[in-house]
Amino acid sequence: MIALGRYRHFKGKEYDVVGVAKHSETLEEFVVYRKRYDDHSLWVRPAAMFTETVERDGYSGPRFVKID
Repeated sequence: MIALGRYRHFKGKEYDVVGVAKHSETLEEFVVYRKRYDDHSLWVRPAAMFTETVERDGYSGPRFVKID
């Protein structure tokens, strides 16, 4: 289960997770989150991708980390 609240992306920007939704056909879970900068737009990402480990540019760790 992905908790609601503030998260930091591995590239440094912050987002608020506002909910978890299910795809109507596949029942795949998606995380619904809002940017805490620029236009504060809403975004969705598959839950599996939101919680996965990233290995890029010398970084190895979670894609998003809860910070509150």
